Amino acid sequence: MDKVAIDLHIHSALSPCGEAEMTPNNIVNMALLKEIDFIAVTDHNSGKNLPAILAVAKEAGEGICMLPGIEVTTKEEAHILAYFPTLEGAMELDEILYQHLPEVMNRKALFGPQYIMDENDVIIGEVDKLLISATDIGIDKLWDMVTSIGGVLVPAHIDRKSYSIIASLGFIPPELDIKTCEISKNETVENVLKNYQFFRTYQFIHGSDAHQLEDMAERIYFLELEDMQRQTLIRYLG
Repeated sequence: MDKVAIDLHIHSALSPCGEAEMTPNNIVNMALLKEIDFIAVTDHNSGKNLPAILAVAKEAGEGICMLPGIEVTTKEEAHILAYFPTLEGAMELDEILYQHLPEVMNRKALFGPQYIMDENDVIIGEVDKLLISATDIGIDKLWDMVTSIGGVLVPAHIDRKSYSIIASLGFIPPELDIKTCEISKNETVENVLKNYQFFRTYQFIHGSDAHQLEDMAERIYFLELEDMQRQTLIRYLG
């Protein structure tokens, strides 16, 4: 088994709350500097920067592996991380999510730009709809969508008092067969278990939820995996 350093919750400049410095090359190079083995870029309701970031990670070689992901806001206003073993799966969800976002356009002056970039960090477009809006997809429907295309769901920052599945529903629907939950970087598993006894049946990961480079995780969160394959990590999470 390999001890693998992870940060599976990072935002690029595609997220309106992400800093302009969160470009494909900056994210990958910062992960290399911090010696993070496995990263996931999980922008709000979109995967449109994943092709570029995956290309940069692939060019970087064996020092880093990237898991395609998206942070989905369900109609219950819960943030759920969707992870996929392939770029194609993530981009299929990307197309679905865009159709299920409300017709609320992004106001850059208020919320920030939503940049789509290529592997050279060149801005090649912007997403017009506001990506931090809630979709009209319920948690149960999202489960069906993601699992049907080979992905897994991980409820994000379950310890938070807003935009978490616990804040929205008060529980995790057992029919979803969730295996892994994410807790915030400054929270501890022990404290979560003390506050929520029913979480004892789940396993946990930490995520930085980084919106700027300096907030990306140091080499402090680890998983034990058989190898550095994306499918192996997907099996662990789901």
